[in-house]
Formats: sequence, structure tokens, C-alpha cells
Amino acid sequence: MRKKVDLLFPAVTIEAVAAEGKALAHVDGMVVFVEYAVPGDIVDIRVTKKKRNYMEGYVTKMVQPSPQRLEPFCKHFGICGGCRWQHLPYEMQLEAKRQQVYDQLVRLGHLEVPEIRPVLGSDKNRYYRNKLEFTFSSRRWFETPVDFEQLPENERIGLGFHVGRYFDRVLDIEHCWLQDSPSNEIRLFLKEYAIEHGLEFYDIRQNKGYMRNIVIRNNEAGDVMLIVVFAYDDPATRTPLLLAVSDKFPQITSLYYVINTKLNDSIADQTPLLFKGDDAIWEKMENLTFKIGPKSFYQTNTAQAYKLYSTAREFAALTGSEVVYDLYTGTGTIAQFVSSKASKVIGIEYVPEAIADARENAKNNGISNCEFFAGDMKDVLNAQFIAEHGRPDVIILDPPRAGIHPDVARVILDAAPERIVYVSCNPASQARDLSLLSAHYRITAVQPVDMFPHTHHVENVCALSRL
Repeated sequence: MRKKVDLLFPAVTIEAVAAEGKALAHVDGMVVFVEYAVPGDIVDIRVTKKKRNYMEGYVTKMVQPSPQRLEPFCKHFGICGGCRWQHLPYEMQLEAKRQQVYDQLVRLGHLEVPEIRPVLGSDKNRYYRNKLEFTFSSRRWFETPVDFEQLPENERIGLGFHVGRYFDRVLDIEHCWLQDSPSNEIRLFLKEYAIEHGLEFYDIRQNKGYMRNIVIRNNEAGDVMLIVVFAYDDPATRTPLLLAVSDKFPQITSLYYVINTKLNDSIADQTPLLFKGDDAIWEKMENLTFKIGPKSFYQTNTAQAYKLYSTAREFAALTGSEVVYDLYTGTGTIAQFVSSKASKVIGIEYVPEAIADARENAKNNGISNCEFFAGDMKDVLNAQFIAEHGRPDVIILDPPRAGIHPDVARVILDAAPERIVYVSCNPASQARDLSLLSAHYRITAVQPVDMFPHTHHVENVCALSRL
């Protein structure tokens, strides 16, 4: 049985921002990682984990706060697990993200890169998301122990975010700073409506109850899509609730519901049913319009998505004659964004619904030089496919966090495009994949983009040229 570590170190000076949103200091010659600390803080640290090369702990007392420390703007800071860098100045956040990219690509990945460009910061640091999901819980989570049975019924329940890595801990949210109005107002209205009408909040452990989740999406024009997820169908209660929320909030231009009888909350394999309004909301980018349905993927920070796609287009260096492959194309946003500068664009994506959206978007935008294909990347992208559709001059790829399959890397190398643009939400997997390509390609530009202010997450775009 592993012995529990419990060490207390007084008056430790925090030195820098570290990986995964933590800060670091040195104690007795060892690195110690600490959450929610700021460089310059002098703190007492309790160490709970000790490894051969490092320790992990948390702050027990603030001896002297750093002059750079900011007061968090959210009352849920440190509890809900999101926006963990509210106490850091934004310029410090951006520099930490740039350092993160450097560490993954150069220090750990041993890749040769040009000077990494300064991170493209977000003009909006609050209310920047266009999509949020909230969970109903019949037993909301409290930071400190409470006598649950002594609480009034309406204080036991909650509607908010999952806490940390725990599937059954849901923190009731009073105000979220991530999404524009009327997001907070819709959430609070549905919570109060459910309480007043005796609609049972879902018990995640027991898998029983009625109200499960809500998803709120919006666009730059102020249109709102609301998806309400029920654990079973009961038209007698479902219909009045949906009518009430649509009457209260005319901004809801697209109202869906889902009946999810599964044990997990994902609606990716469910069928959203349109109750009222349009079947989608629409987002504009330059002269393009993109349809966003209830299950469509779209970057959750719209303004920063434009900077991200603009960077990808810049790095592609298209002249109008190139064949471009857009791998992991999603709903075809990047493919269509670069299409006016290319001869032909081929988009490939695993999710069939996303490809259907991509085709519809291209049709609505009057784009005729984009073709989209659905299927597993390592199965679709092969020598036969390339022979049929033409060898790519440029490949743009924006894979999931896990990166690309080695088979995909081999096909890319065999296709031998002149340029590759690799967009990634995970610099660690990006560095691994770039190593696979480095024998035949050199990295010519690196541009991080901050899609998620007040978090440690960073998107990164790399340009590669064939040797």
C-alpha cells in the first residue's frame, strides 16, 4: 500500500507558470507544482504527492500575494474547474501559452522551429463562447460537507457544470462568464420552472429522473439555439416547458429537444427533434455563411476561429492553382475558407452529419470546387483515393486532441504535398506527429492562437515545407 504524503513547506516563493495550468516553485532542490498560484506569491504549501523528480501540492496559506495577482471575477473560481487563470494577467497567460508550445515542440519534442510568434490573443476575454452545456442534478455538489437530508428540497438540486474529473459532481452555477446573455437567464429560468412544476432533476448515480441537460448555442447576430434533454418522453410536461421558455425568450430561434434514455449524457448518437423555429443558426465569416445544427461542430470562440482560419490560409500560401486536402474537415469551415484561393479542395471527416453540413454549407455559399467525404481517416485517405482525386499540393489538417494515426502520417508522406498546415488543439500530440513528418519536411512558421482565455489550453498552427 502506497504511503500517504503529507508535507508542509512554509513561505515558498512561486517562480513561474507551469504546464496544465499549474504554477511551480523549488523546495529542497525539487520542483513542486501548485494549483491556483501566481508567480511572485509567497505561500505555505502542503505537498500531497511526491515523485522522484517532482512534487505536487496546494496552497494552505497566502503569506504575501504577488503584485501581479488579480482578483478573480467569478464567484465559482477554484471550484467549478473552469477559467483557472482568472487570477493571472492576460499578457502573462499568453506568454505561458507561448512557452507551452515551445516546451512541447522544442524542449520535449526536439524539433527545429523558427522563432515562435506571439500568441494571437482574444479580443473578448469574457462571454466569448458560442456553446455551453449544463447538467441537471438531483444532488448538487457542495464544496464543504453538508447535512444533505436537512436541506430544503430546492437547495438539494442544481443545474451547472461537472466538477473536475467526477462524473457525478455537478456544481450549481449562479452566473457563468463564458457566454453572452440570455444564456444565464435561460438556464436559471429552466431551473426555476422545473422546481415550480415538480419536474424531477436527474440522479446521475441512480440513473433516474426527468431533466437531464441543456445545450445553449448562439451566434454573433444574437440568435440562440436551445436543446433540452429529457431522460424519457412525457409530452404532458415537455410541451408546456418548451412553450414557456420559447415565450419567455424570443431570442431562441431554434428550439430542440432530445429524449436520452442512455446511461451517458452524450447526444452524438441521439436524434434532436425540432420543436419550434429554424433547424439551425447561421454564422458569417467574411463572405461565407455556415450552418450550425444541433450536432454540428463549430469552433466555440467565433472571433478567434477567424484568426485561426486566417492563419491556416496564410500558411497554405495558395496561388489559385493548388489541389488542397483538408483532413478532419468537420463542417468544412477551413476547406471553404481557403477554397477561393485553390483549384480544388477535398475535405475528409469521420462524422457523416458533419459532412452533410459541409456539403450544404458549400452549396449555400455557391462553392463548386469543394468535395467532401465521410469515413475513418486512415481508411479513406489511401493511395487509391489520392489517385482518384488528385495528388494534393497542400494538406491542411486539424485532428482531434489525440493527433493523427501513424497510417495517416505515412499516407501524407507518400502523397508528398509541397506544403502542410497542421492545426492542433494539443501541442503535445502535434509535436509527436511533426516528428513523424520531419524527415521530409521542415517547420517554417509557428503561430499559437488563444481560443480559451483564462485556461491553459492553446491552439497552435505550424507551416511545413517539403525538403
